[in-house]
Amino acid sequence: MKRLTSSQIRNMYKQFFAERDHLVFPSASLVPHDDPTLLWINAGMAPLKPYFDGREIPEKPRIVSSQKCIRTNDIENVGHTARHHTMFEMLGNFSFGDYFKREAIRWAWTFLTEWLELDPERLSVTVHHSDDEAFEIWHQEIGLPKERIVLGDEDNFWEIGEGPCGPCSEIFYDRGVQYGCGKADCKAGCDCDRFLEIWNLVFTQYNKEADGSYTPLPKKNIDTGMGLERIASVLQDVPNNFETDLFMPIIQATADVAGVPYGEDPERDVHFKIIADHLRTVTFAIGDGVLPGNEGRSYIIRRLLRRAVRSGRKLGIERPFFFQLVHVVSDIMGDDYPEVREKKDFIGRVVHTEEERFLETLAEGEALLQNLLDDLRASGQSVLSGEDAFRLYDTFGFPIDLTEEMALEQGVSVDRDGFAHHLEAQRERARAARQTQEGMNADRGVLESLTVPSEFVGYTKLETNSVVTAVVRENELVDGLREGEEGDILLDVTPFYAESGGQVADVGTLSSPAGTAQVLDVKKAPHGQHLHRVRVVSGQLKSGQPVRASVQADVRRDIVKNHTATHLLHKALREVLGEHVAQAGSLVEGPRLRFDFSHFGALTPEELADVERRVNDAIWRDDVVDIRQMDIDEAKAMGAMALFGEKYGKVVRVVKAGDYSIELCGGCHVERTGLIGLFKITSETGIGAGVRRIEAVTGRHAYAYVRQQEQLLQTAAGRLKSTVGEFLPRLDRVLEDIKQLERDLESAVAKLNRGRAAELLQQVQEIHGIPVLAALVADVNMDGLRQLVDEVREKLPTHVVVLGSVVDDKVQFVAAVSKDLQARKLHAGQLVKQVAQVAEGGGGGRPDLAQAGGKNPAKARAAIEQVPQFVSAMAGESGR
Repeated sequence: MKRLTSSQIRNMYKQFFAERDHLVFPSASLVPHDDPTLLWINAGMAPLKPYFDGREIPEKPRIVSSQKCIRTNDIENVGHTARHHTMFEMLGNFSFGDYFKREAIRWAWTFLTEWLELDPERLSVTVHHSDDEAFEIWHQEIGLPKERIVLGDEDNFWEIGEGPCGPCSEIFYDRGVQYGCGKADCKAGCDCDRFLEIWNLVFTQYNKEADGSYTPLPKKNIDTGMGLERIASVLQDVPNNFETDLFMPIIQATADVAGVPYGEDPERDVHFKIIADHLRTVTFAIGDGVLPGNEGRSYIIRRLLRRAVRSGRKLGIERPFFFQLVHVVSDIMGDDYPEVREKKDFIGRVVHTEEERFLETLAEGEALLQNLLDDLRASGQSVLSGEDAFRLYDTFGFPIDLTEEMALEQGVSVDRDGFAHHLEAQRERARAARQTQEGMNADRGVLESLTVPSEFVGYTKLETNSVVTAVVRENELVDGLREGEEGDILLDVTPFYAESGGQVADVGTLSSPAGTAQVLDVKKAPHGQHLHRVRVVSGQLKSGQPVRASVQADVRRDIVKNHTATHLLHKALREVLGEHVAQAGSLVEGPRLRFDFSHFGALTPEELADVERRVNDAIWRDDVVDIRQMDIDEAKAMGAMALFGEKYGKVVRVVKAGDYSIELCGGCHVERTGLIGLFKITSETGIGAGVRRIEAVTGRHAYAYVRQQEQLLQTAAGRLKSTVGEFLPRLDRVLEDIKQLERDLESAVAKLNRGRAAELLQQVQEIHGIPVLAALVADVNMDGLRQLVDEVREKLPTHVVVLGSVVDDKVQFVAAVSKDLQARKLHAGQLVKQVAQVAEGGGGGRPDLAQAGGKNPAKARAAIEQVPQFVSAMAGESGR
């Protein structure tokens, strides 16, 4: 058995299958492209789904890849098992209607026993009990003894609902009796750690129908997978994946930061493993544009990062540290995943910011927990509900063990069973969501059978003489469409661009002596043809009919200006903000462009102006836009940027705008940048954690936008009885007048409040020797109430103050408690909460100052009248 590094294993695998005529497919982004059924790329085959279900035809029917994947259905298991990870690499080889079981099995065996030099005597397999073909290949052709071929049931049959499915054969490596369960019949498939599954070959040969029956697929596929982490643990002869070269450098770096060793305390080692696993996932996800947030993928990354930070606290690390380890992942993986190395500084900044926020969140969680514990004790209870404990865990990332520790210190226990119930309910919801989302089925009906070719010539032509080659209406092939009917058609030659890469489809007309149709939309058919959505406006449109296909030229002109401007904008953003900027989506249509990109903060006005100026400079240089096809390696060597989520073949289309911008792109562009005319940013906003959006206009739409802004300025100047030239000085004078009026008003209000405060002090009463002021004040908003409270506090050093008011049918309360009374367990937040509940509301806050609101104005006075009773109860309890 060879002792190999993980990088050597990865590259040997790809080399082995490349020598057997497989296309080496680069790892796709962890974020699925054009696949709403998946939250993450969770298997090696996931980026290849369009090839499996027939939507696209691969460049070669044989593919090999090392695909980064994320699975987060059992996050809590990470660190506690030998091989559970949130991110892993799947080595896979795939066949789409080409080779099948015999080649897949033989090549797997050859790679394992000859290239990796694993001992054949330590390998065994499982096959589905119905798969006689696989059994015979393993036994007769490979020579594996029958006793090392285990027959399996559902574990050896791969399917997800309706759609492609089939039996599978797993390969196991015998790690030795020291890892076994001790049973005499221990063999492949046993739950112990002795027989380690290292490879799974899926033979996709059936289609599961809606009625549950299985029909043979006309084209059989191969989908295999071998986890890199697992095979590395075998070849590096270590007891678990975490002690391979993929994780140990991270663990050692963590030990250096924590000042405690790894490998001496199994309970402590769990936290080292959690940090190492989650660091890889967070680093790669941020590198692919997913930043920590509160929803979807962003929430998962935030949760993993916080779980790792909590593990750091368990190791004694109280300060931000996770960001310091990003460079270790870059060192381990950067050669094979250069995007991690290129973006490591950006990733580190994002992680550092999130760590600091979480440490603040922990403080918030501790404060909320303290409020809950105070409320429990005040009500005479001693058990924190599972629902409250789960809310702290789910909303604040507050660990359940820390909740228990804090509660125990104050004589309160936690309902762990209730917590577990809510946690399991959340997992069930997540599992149900995955089961409904992670299918790979596509119901495209008759479109699947349309294989007639369609040539796109719209890069250079906006009109063609074409022939209708197919007509589809309501998912059925028909002879034609009549006036008023809508349907989908194919043309033998088309100038119409199909929506792709953010660029919207062309619109236009199809005309002939027999009739005229509007082209409403164009999309890609399952086999790559341009499928035109049309509505017949006169006459009819029939299969075989010659037509004049005409793209609406003015709309196309606007689109190409916006598309080229999008490339210039991308370049300008990277120049102004940094190389971490990456496209996260775009829309290119006639009236405007929209560009989403990774960045962790709003752009300043100066940055926006700089970006806009750079784009316009590139336009006014009137550079030639050179478009050519070339080998993808040549394009990358030239510095061409690949756009977000796009898949590229061996030959790519390169769009180069002068010496400024160069990108891979299949869209339509201007011939010279000067044709864009003018570029104007109309908005810059945040649309998610770490994702910004710029909207802009070009050409005639930019002129219209600027003219509109000019008219607004003229109107505003007119209302101030000024010219545009004098507008700003006049506006400054008006604003200064307003500020003076506000100062005069504040002075008058302060004088009024001093008078009110003096009157209110006459209403102070003593409860258990405590000065208490409770009063309802007419028509004072929340700011006014706080000012009144402050006036009273200045005159009354020892105090409990609760003031309320009703404004516009809204009930508002403010409470204050002096510091000396807080020592007697009087708490402003708890007091105002009880008061607000009388008025059917709620609230709370700090021990010294808090505010609340009520829903029932009719009960505001009753709420204030109960303040003495609440204070008496709190003071009486503290005096016992």
